[in-house]
Amino acid sequence: MKTLEIPTFECETGNYHTFCPISCVAWLYQKIEDSSFLVVGTKTRGYFLQNALGVMIFAEPRYAMAESEEGDISAQLNDQKELERICLRVRNDRNPSVIIWIGTCTTEIIKMDLEGIAPKLEKQLGIPIVVARANGLDHAFTQGEDTALAATTHRCPEYNCHTTNQQKEDVTGRAVVDVAPNNNSSGEKSKPIRCNLVLFGSLPSSVASQSNLESKRQSVSVSGWLPSQKYTELPALGEGVYVCGVNPFLSRTATTPMRRRKCQLIGAPFPIGPDGTRAWIEKICSVFDVKPDGLEEREDQIWKNLSDYLEVITGKSVFFMGDNLLEISIARFLIRCGMVVYEIGIPYMDRRYQAAELLLLQHTCEKMEKPTPRIVEKPDNYSQVQRMHELQPDLAITGMAHANPLEARNIDTKWSVEFTFAQIHGSVNARDAPELVTRPLRRRSDSILGCRSLSRQTVDV
Repeated sequence: MKTLEIPTFECETGNYHTFCPISCVAWLYQKIEDSSFLVVGTKTRGYFLQNALGVMIFAEPRYAMAESEEGDISAQLNDQKELERICLRVRNDRNPSVIIWIGTCTTEIIKMDLEGIAPKLEKQLGIPIVVARANGLDHAFTQGEDTALAATTHRCPEYNCHTTNQQKEDVTGRAVVDVAPNNNSSGEKSKPIRCNLVLFGSLPSSVASQSNLESKRQSVSVSGWLPSQKYTELPALGEGVYVCGVNPFLSRTATTPMRRRKCQLIGAPFPIGPDGTRAWIEKICSVFDVKPDGLEEREDQIWKNLSDYLEVITGKSVFFMGDNLLEISIARFLIRCGMVVYEIGIPYMDRRYQAAELLLLQHTCEKMEKPTPRIVEKPDNYSQVQRMHELQPDLAITGMAHANPLEARNIDTKWSVEFTFAQIHGSVNARDAPELVTRPLRRRSDSILGCRSLSRQTVDV
């Protein structure tokens, strides 16, 4: 029996050359509809959110900026009184169900005791205050969401199997769900199984609904999401609850329900691409002893629908510099599409949380007869540029800071931040990721054809 080629893991000394993690505000405030976010930091952080993401932070729709000034940094002002004044204004203007404080590099450097201040103001204002430290010193780009969801986990109601045994799913999605699995081979229905599945990860409502439908097709119902659309509808967590992630950067969110609430984690690949979605659903079904139905046929049909993209990218090479922690999943999907991945740079990787994804990567490389890429954690960008100069990949997926220098070196690039904001999860959205990848390749092809056409016209003249 042929053994799988194990990926080569390396760790360099590079810093977190990634997008700022406080950018999680841009999508979390839209997901949690009754929330209000308060970013605590200097003017620079507000400028970043306003300019880099197009988020009008100073307009204060459902997010605001608590600006740290010279008096705050030199400890001449009382942090609690200043935050109290701002939170009172937020409460009076917006009346949110929860206020989420986002700590920045500034609060870390001056050692602002947000966790100590929050309970006092919460009691005084009568509004829950969740503290999430999303500073760029300790976290990479998408880990801002990870810290916010991990902190929110502590506010989820306690799941009590004794009081919810006979309940059906209510409007909040907190009750136990009775699920009838697929018919067995004898044609008799198996006894209904009782499952309580909570999915964690911030996805657009339409994508989350599609994931719910994918599960329901296999007779497994999702009882809740973290985060939920409303803070008042957080799913119940506790012993007997299974949790499963949809994004690879949520390692802290994965461990918190296990350690603090005695939940059971379903370690599955992530639902990115037809192959990842199928493996994700199959793993969930295996936990609840449900036999999957029609997944292989559905996956084959989706691959047929992607044939126009596969013609463009098959045989092309790609190099991941590392930015959003989605690199392993996207690389696995692109290898399945026929691409060669030279290197996967990633700012941070929890190998235990991504164990199933890494195993699927190995199986995909073997199936497609492609070399297993080297995985470099905390990559040094200078060394990466040297390696790209030698390898000459067709495409580099990189952070925005390195795109123009690489384009000047005749290497096509794609911003990794685009994959963060694109809808790439689930079978229905399978075309979005290859669409992003093929754009620069098609642009290069069109440019070459245009030059050839121009040269022919010149010769004719």
